[in-house]
Amino acid sequence: MKNTLESPDRKTILINHELRKTVLDELHARPFLPVSTPRRIYHYAFTTTHDEAIRDRINLEEFAREKHILHPSINAKFHYFTLNDWRLRWEQHTEFTTYTWSTGLSAEIPFKHDDPIRTGEIYFQPPGKLITATQIAVIDQTQTIDKLANFFHSQSLCVIDVNKGNAEIMGDFYAGNDAYTKFILRIRDATPLEAGRLVQRILEIETYRTMALLALPLARDVSPQLRQMEKELTDITHSLSAAQSSLTSQDLLKRLSDLLVSSEAVATRTAFRFGASRAYHALVNNRLDLLEETKTNQYPTLSNFLSTRLNPAIETCNAIEKRQHRLSTDVERATNLMRTGITLEMERQNSKLLDDMNRRTRLQMRLNAMVQGISVAALAYYLTGLFSYIAQGLKDTKLLPQSMSAETASALGLPIAVIISWAFMARVRYLSRRAAEEENIE
Repeated sequence: MKNTLESPDRKTILINHELRKTVLDELHARPFLPVSTPRRIYHYAFTTTHDEAIRDRINLEEFAREKHILHPSINAKFHYFTLNDWRLRWEQHTEFTTYTWSTGLSAEIPFKHDDPIRTGEIYFQPPGKLITATQIAVIDQTQTIDKLANFFHSQSLCVIDVNKGNAEIMGDFYAGNDAYTKFILRIRDATPLEAGRLVQRILEIETYRTMALLALPLARDVSPQLRQMEKELTDITHSLSAAQSSLTSQDLLKRLSDLLVSSEAVATRTAFRFGASRAYHALVNNRLDLLEETKTNQYPTLSNFLSTRLNPAIETCNAIEKRQHRLSTDVERATNLMRTGITLEMERQNSKLLDDMNRRTRLQMRLNAMVQGISVAALAYYLTGLFSYIAQGLKDTKLLPQSMSAETASALGLPIAVIISWAFMARVRYLSRRAAEEENIE
């Protein structure tokens, strides 16, 4: 039977998303490398800006050409070099770049060798400022825990079983005179790949916990500024109830506006660092969970040690961030209250001004009515005078009766003059009201 889904004239064409390869490669961007026993490992992490990361990639390409080895691709975030007896693992992250050197030469005794950079065993161009320097000694189980404990500070030494008891990790997170923090990975039955995974976890914990703590000095630096701004806000808030004049209110509003700008400046300065600190702290906790550590002997675990040292520092940063947010909110609320008070005061003044204008308008209307009354009398007076001239003319031309004098005729015209004057002023008032109505003036 013929397959009805077959179509010789048509083919299905799949178009990959432009980021599909990037997303898939990200899961394999930083693979674990097998670590054999014994081995000494030197790990360096440098804070790098965008420009420094670009220069570092250029320097790494020149380094690879000098050694006649393959350099990393243009978008690579991880590369692995083999240089005679040494291996170099290079990683580039958002904020930092790491160089991890390792060798099996004379690695049986932990921390026997001096700093390989100072002695010239290794050389590279640092891409930025050093933030982490760590040594890890990977050894077998022939040396006892008690003997190995002499390499560390007893008060901060942590010892844990990992990988279901196939290995042990020792470390005190203390930077010695050579500025390195030191760890020992004591292998029992762990395979080289498992040992490499454990080494990578240790290095990530040390690097991420250092990066997480970068926010603590910043938190301590801005804390006095926040305290001063909180005091300023308290003073302004207490002054709000005592403000008696618009000038005082305007001054308080200006102080509030300046305080809001200052608080936002501090929040902007710390926002990224505090957010990054939380992210690094979460990564530290994640890597600790992946270790599946088990307490051994009387020594504390890595989680217990970091929970009493690292967690309070992170909580300090979180508390400062919450104070910043609360301060900004309180300043905005006080500003809104001040603006509301100023608006109400302006409305009160405007209402008073309108009342004064209405009173003046009523007085003007009364004055106009009085003037209009006087105007009627004045107009009637002038009309009466005009009538007297007319009556005198009529008298001289004998048009008036013989018995009626010019004065009598003028007196008889007085009511007519008053009526004409009143009608004229009434007409004027009517036309004025009509013009006001057309202009929507009450």
